[in-house]
Amino acid sequence: MIAAIDVELSYSGKPLFKHADITFSRGNCYGLIGANGAGKSTFLKILSGELEPTAGKISVTPGERISVLRQDHFAFDECGVIRTVLLGNKHLCEIMDEKEELYMKEDFTEEEGLRLSELEEEFAELDGWSAESDAEILLNGLGVTNEWHEKQMSELPNNLKVKVLLAQALFGNPDILLMDEPTNHLDIEAIAWLEDFLMDLESTVIVVSHDRHFLNAVCTHTVDIDYGKMQLYTGNYDFWFEYTQMRQKQLKEQNKKDEAKAEELKRFIERFSANRSKSKQATSRRKLLESLDLSELPVSSRRFPFVDFKPERKVGNDLLTVSNLSKTIGGRKVLDDVSFTILPCEKVAFVGTDAVAKTTLFKILAGEMEPDEGTIKWGVTTSNSYFPSDNSAFFDGVEDNLIDWLRNYSDLVFESDVRSWLGRMMFSGDDALKKAKVLSGGERVRCMLCKMMLSGANVLIFDEPTNHLDLESIASLNDGLIKFPQTILFTSHDHQFVQTIADRIIDVTTGSHYDKKLSYDEYLESLKND
Repeated sequence: MIAAIDVELSYSGKPLFKHADITFSRGNCYGLIGANGAGKSTFLKILSGELEPTAGKISVTPGERISVLRQDHFAFDECGVIRTVLLGNKHLCEIMDEKEELYMKEDFTEEEGLRLSELEEEFAELDGWSAESDAEILLNGLGVTNEWHEKQMSELPNNLKVKVLLAQALFGNPDILLMDEPTNHLDIEAIAWLEDFLMDLESTVIVVSHDRHFLNAVCTHTVDIDYGKMQLYTGNYDFWFEYTQMRQKQLKEQNKKDEAKAEELKRFIERFSANRSKSKQATSRRKLLESLDLSELPVSSRRFPFVDFKPERKVGNDLLTVSNLSKTIGGRKVLDDVSFTILPCEKVAFVGTDAVAKTTLFKILAGEMEPDEGTIKWGVTTSNSYFPSDNSAFFDGVEDNLIDWLRNYSDLVFESDVRSWLGRMMFSGDDALKKAKVLSGGERVRCMLCKMMLSGANVLIFDEPTNHLDLESIASLNDGLIKFPQTILFTSHDHQFVQTIADRIIDVTTGSHYDKKLSYDEYLESLKND
């Protein structure tokens, strides 16, 4: 069990949240949600002991082990893969290291012999004999297969390093597990495996995630950071959303009723306060007026961008034909004889475990890369706008402020018009004068979406657009793409995003070439039945 007792966190005298009193119990999974900047990741650091709160304290049941998902992909580059996972239980590793040091001696003293006996006993209690096989099971479950287990971390690509660090956090069934965005950069299979693992875990789990499907699948409780405080709800993300929407509606309706009642009471008091026969009634109504709570509803820290793509023209009958496409990257054939035809108004999700294959295909479709073999043919009435998974070329080292940056990608002339569009993406006032090079990941994504909306394209190509976005921005983008009347080609690891948008699934992974007109959930079900 871990508890926050009257915890407060302030920066420069301004509180992010105050009076946080929450007990996190064993066997439950808590989803920590809130707008960007609300303090979710910071609160996890307070719970782990990495940061001290401004006020209050954290209480942990004595003897319970806390495990934290690490975000530094290079921290263990000097370690082997299995060793990195085992470091999830640092005390076990210390015992293993001390044991090895003692056994390396040709002879040891009676005192060292007794110490070795103690170590062996504790090693057995910690299930040390099965530690390496447990680490291998975790790695294989997450898709880090046997050929990687004996390698150094520095030899692994980043997408596998992420999985090894996740295995490290899960290793040894910690009593308390803290995870910040655990599904980032995971493929479909790894996310599904993690969901199943967490549902069977009897630990206390606290997780920050922008993946709505993941939160719904694993969370028994939701902790919302908003209005400068924390509120605990029993239920997953969908339950929290439905309940808070209903509650907000009720409060607004009650406010309207109270305001109408107040106006009625004021009119009566003004009319009859000087009337001796009605003075008692006027006094009574004055007391009633004073008892009404007419305070304004608290302002939420959540902000929803306005996402609405409007194509300038409809697509004709011919949209896109891809024939026998092949491409080799870094000596590896990532696209092999890929062929498909896209019809008008289709919304196609490209899936599969090979992220390089999907990104390469999208770059070729967007004209940023040439194939080694094969052809692509766009219809003459098509115009496309491309959202790359790596947008650094649009921002790194760019000295323009956002007003000038957006002008470069649009026909907008007047500053008021540019500011209006930036305001839709939550860059109002001085925020519109920020330099492009200093933007955060989420801010960059919102700028790219604004650029795409202004393009008027009738074909939208998205490579992982939900990365770096908060839940509110993802929901807005999700709704905007559902409403888009023309063609979308996209890839995303966000389950709900894909399920609610796609009507066709294509897998371009070498050897797969899966292509069917069906929903994402139907596709996943078909994989189970194969």
